[in-house]
Amino acid sequence: MRTAVIHRNTSESQVSVRLNLDQSFETQDPSDQPGVRRISSGQPFLDHMLDQVGRHGNFYLNIQARGDLEIDSHHTTEDIGLSLGLALKAALGERRGLVRYGAALVPLDEALCRVVIDLSGRPFLYSELTLSAPVLGSFETETVNEFYRALANTSGMTLHVECLHGVNTHHIIEASFKAFGRALRQAVALDPGVSGIPSTKGLL
Repeated sequence: MRTAVIHRNTSESQVSVRLNLDQSFETQDPSDQPGVRRISSGQPFLDHMLDQVGRHGNFYLNIQARGDLEIDSHHTTEDIGLSLGLALKAALGERRGLVRYGAALVPLDEALCRVVIDLSGRPFLYSELTLSAPVLGSFETETVNEFYRALANTSGMTLHVECLHGVNTHHIIEASFKAFGRALRQAVALDPGVSGIPSTKGLL
């Protein structure tokens, strides 16, 4: 089973991530605590988005985070991205038999977002999301890019996130998270025809 548990504590946040790429999102894990939300960041909008990643990626995901939200959303959101990226990197291991690439195009009403992933070991983010609303609830929308950047850096993925068109900020962000989950689902899948590392270098 490709699993990982990450605990990351700083003066700005405390983040725990449990990830199982080979267990479906709907499956209960023995470590789940009754009455405790599986995803809790102190930011309801971000919780909703992270839930979309797990559901559309169809892998088990548990994120518990506390941070200095009295200052702003930045530290907590970025640190969740960092921790999720570390968990993904650990769960993938040597990346043998990996499909490696994934792409998804997801609409939400007027918004249409495209996400393309290469689990290459080469961290890179290209993001083109135009978000007109600076805040949704208590969530500062500019931190979406910080989340994606942190995740790409620590996981070692090349990540392209684009809004092809859209007006509503909520719709754009949600479509991007759903597309990310679906693209990641493809990329982390195991190819039955490949036993080695999917790279001419022999290393990812």
